Amino acid sequence: MADFIIRGARVLGGDPSDLHVSDGVLVASAPDGAEVVEADGLIALPGLVDLHTHLREPGREDAETVESGTQAAARGGFTAVHAMANTEPVADTAGVVEQVWRLGREAGHCDVRPVGAVTVGLAGQQLAELGAMADSAAQVRVFSDDGKCVSDAVLMRRALEYVKAFDGVIAQHAQEPRLTEGAQMNEGELSGRLGLAGWPAVAEEAIIARDVLLAEHVGSRLHVCHVSTAGSVELIRWAKAKGVAVTAEACPHHLLLTDELAATYDPIYKVNPPLRTGADVEALRAGLADGTIDIVATDHAPHPHEDKDCEWAAAAFGMLGLETALSVVQESMVDTGLLDWAGVADRMSYAPARIGRVADHGRPLEVGQPAHLVLYDPSVRRTVDPTESASLSRNTPYAGLELPGRVVATFLRGRPTVLDGKLQ
Repeated sequence: MADFIIRGARVLGGDPSDLHVSDGVLVASAPDGAEVVEADGLIALPGLVDLHTHLREPGREDAETVESGTQAAARGGFTAVHAMANTEPVADTAGVVEQVWRLGREAGHCDVRPVGAVTVGLAGQQLAELGAMADSAAQVRVFSDDGKCVSDAVLMRRALEYVKAFDGVIAQHAQEPRLTEGAQMNEGELSGRLGLAGWPAVAEEAIIARDVLLAEHVGSRLHVCHVSTAGSVELIRWAKAKGVAVTAEACPHHLLLTDELAATYDPIYKVNPPLRTGADVEALRAGLADGTIDIVATDHAPHPHEDKDCEWAAAAFGMLGLETALSVVQESMVDTGLLDWAGVADRMSYAPARIGRVADHGRPLEVGQPAHLVLYDPSVRRTVDPTESASLSRNTPYAGLELPGRVVATFLRGRPTVLDGKLQ
């Protein structure tokens, strides 16, 4: 394993200093002969952790594989990702989550922590093998039917009760299905004008309200996926003030893009939950800044060309996010003065690792800690080119858009997975 001196990096945006890496950890001084990485002007952050990634394997390797998805993650500065359960077959057994975990270890670009399904086949009828997945080699601690809501209140209560035994968390896709049948975009004046079925904010907010009350009742941990409305932020703020063990995430696209983009009828902007109004975007940014929303999670959702290059109603929901997340957060949160780089480290590394119970990630850049880190240049601006993506899919909503910043290097346990912006 190589040793490194990372020279002149600004740790969390502070004054320039040197970081020394040896045998996969940060040390006080690197051995003689250590390779020098010049980091003048670069921000050093702890390796990013994504609590919400769709890697598609097994079953949809035409859209993404663990190999390609973790390459995209490394290029985005991530050293650990949580792979969601809506694969084919669904990750609802110890066997499937262990398969995904092993594929991640073999790929080696970042650590992969599988997310287990809450219900068998994501069907919302009976609990999956939560305990067996927790006891498996993958040591699953996050469970979600993401893509579908656990809409049955009794089943949701049972799931929250069950995971208490091993300190697990239920990550809920908050969407009341009866209120969103056939929905295509945010419900409002624009959806009526465009003739697209509306997706009301209350469909998200009603489930969040119910679930925080259930979590309080049973004394369990609840995580709310991809919060998208101002009302949801207020509900989570209220629940936290009551002492409920609830955490929440916002996605980069919900921090930057609005439902006005649906007026193009370009399905690249079709996502679940939908892009919301400018007022919702402002509320999400404020909630992320004040800690009501704990983390940024990408909801990286790759789709093959044919699933997006069609009419809006027939197109799949979802968009890419791993390689652009840090740039979007800089644009929406740092350059607006809402977060500093220490805040970014908290929302994109420390907090997601804590929620997901990933003990060796989300650690400070201090002597003795694992050398998971990213070097980021905030001074450049670049135009997003989908053809340059490491993902097998090209469904980025930022194509042709100029965004700030570039990931220059990513280190996983002291080993560079990206150097000078290139995969190693």
